[in-house]
Amino acid sequence: MIETRDLTKTYGDLYALNRLTLKLEPGDVYGFIGPNGAGKTTTMRILATLLNPTWGEGFVCGHSIHTNPREIRRAVGYMPDFFGVYDDMKVIEYLEFFASAYRIGGEARRRKCDEVLDLVDLAFKREALVTSLSRGMTQRLGLARVLLHDPQVLLLDEPASGLDPRARIEMRRLLKKLRGLGKTIMISSHILPELADICNKIGIIEKGQLLFNGDVAEAIRQVRQNPVVRVGVADGRDREAADLLEKHPSVLSVEPCNDPPCLRVTLAQGTIDPGPLADALVGAGFRLRLLMEEEIDLEDVFLGITKGITS
Repeated sequence: MIETRDLTKTYGDLYALNRLTLKLEPGDVYGFIGPNGAGKTTTMRILATLLNPTWGEGFVCGHSIHTNPREIRRAVGYMPDFFGVYDDMKVIEYLEFFASAYRIGGEARRRKCDEVLDLVDLAFKREALVTSLSRGMTQRLGLARVLLHDPQVLLLDEPASGLDPRARIEMRRLLKKLRGLGKTIMISSHILPELADICNKIGIIEKGQLLFNGDVAEAIRQVRQNPVVRVGVADGRDREAADLLEKHPSVLSVEPCNDPPCLRVTLAQGTIDPGPLADALVGAGFRLRLLMEEEIDLEDVFLGITKGITS
């Protein structure tokens, strides 16, 4: 659905985007992660045919950004970080105006506007002035606008930017709905937790260069090649358990941790099953109360892959 080949954008000597190559399949929800100024918005504006690259090629739904921009615009819904609204319009009037621009007429236009308002949970604000909406509601209205022509691909640039915690949760729920509808979605963000349970693939970009492109599990493996498990034993015998575990052939190191009180055990690369640790402890007379693999989140992945550079 989306493919780029050596996509590059320069401003003088500055590379806003440097040979970006990626591919999204139909139904992918792609988290495009990077610090401010990394090249996320530049990429999306090029894919939406609003900005010409310096060189390189891009395809959306099989159409080239160079030769078929009109077809791409029919297939894409692009939502920028900040967008203008018409102050003197009601919510329904705002949507009907854009539906007219998409040449949706008559009863079909009114029906489509009602459908997208229901989808983004804004039907109760149908007759409200656009200027009366909160930031979160305005973002949802913007998303309703880009859904009017039923695009196959959504390009969402920082959709949760500036939202309070409740509004971010509501936005995540909405994005999950769109994922369930089979849309191919590219979401840019630097707020990582909001993408963790939405995306099946991520790309990490820094200073215009794509540092990682793949699924979340692969990113985690790249950052943490040595599994870490938390082990807890009863009766305050942590020190004895640590001495035993340090001698185990699959253990690299053991250190105490406090939340909850337990042992943090780093395993040798390639170790998949922590079960032998449990067998060793139980066989030595310890009562096991905790054995769990330590999870790694997108923030850990981001910090592990990037270098803290901005353009």
